[in-house]
Amino acid sequence: MHDPARLDDFLHASGLAAAHETARWTPLAGGVSSDIWRVDLPGRSLCVKRALPRLKVAAEWHAPTSRNASEWAWIRFAAGHVPLHVPQPLAHDPDAGLFAMSFLEPARYPVWKRQLMDGEVDVGTARAVGSVLARIHAASAGDATVAREFATLDNFRALRLEPYLIATGRRHPDLAARLGALAQRTGEASIALVHGDVSPKNILVGANGPVLLDAECAWYGDPAFDIAFCLNHLLLKCLLRRDLRESYLAGFEALRAAYCVAVDWESAASLEARAAALLPGLLLARIDGKSPVEYLLGRDADQALVRNTARGLLLQPHARLDEVADAWRAALVA
Repeated sequence: MHDPARLDDFLHASGLAAAHETARWTPLAGGVSSDIWRVDLPGRSLCVKRALPRLKVAAEWHAPTSRNASEWAWIRFAAGHVPLHVPQPLAHDPDAGLFAMSFLEPARYPVWKRQLMDGEVDVGTARAVGSVLARIHAASAGDATVAREFATLDNFRALRLEPYLIATGRRHPDLAARLGALAQRTGEASIALVHGDVSPKNILVGANGPVLLDAECAWYGDPAFDIAFCLNHLLLKCLLRRDLRESYLAGFEALRAAYCVAVDWESAASLEARAAALLPGLLLARIDGKSPVEYLLGRDADQALVRNTARGLLLQPHARLDEVADAWRAALVA
């Protein structure tokens, strides 16, 4: 599929390019699980994505390429409910494992992760992420048709449960049963459409609010995973700029509150308790799982802080996310 002629065939067959038009394909950096191109055509640009069978990480990590179709389906669903907060879906070739979507100019759509790492912590962005996420979950909750379309547990297990929770349990044998139980409970849920990778690196900040990308892990399961996965990143950013600790934690609280106040498909307290139980497992996974967070590599003291805090929270779990944040704040201060 790196053959330019075959890539051009996709554009022509899908009607995205006329036969006489020449496309310029430019690989985009940053992804570890897919090939992504910017495609420039006369007077317009778009984006094409293809899933890889092996992810570009140090650990041996394979995943079904069918996740490309799952991501396409998630974008189409989200576009019907929060159209300002996802790229516009353009075309899909399931046989080639390719789909096309609108290209969002970096100058107009900065990456939220870059802003956070540069110390630009906008509580309003965090609040909007929580609100948009809740709207997607609410639109899909209890929908049997969506549940059938996203019966993708094998994909979610390969991309999330095994490399994050189960692999981390192998590094911490005394926690393996606890992490395994979290993975099992999460995998058995069938509540709403889960994005699966709500990370600041996959969120652009536009004039109309956040735009969510990279839903390769899309699965009809436990929405608590999405909220815990995103909040985890706001906690970890505190280690980058300790002088901005309270700003990151204010973002944590804004996202949590905006999300939880919108939960009407189940008990908000029950969902929050599941998220609070998952969060320390995800914290530990970003140190000792298959996808360690890159900005803490080689920072032994920070890694030790994450391990010690996450282990304590796993052994004595909390039922509320603000309690997890308080424990994290106490560990940072100490």
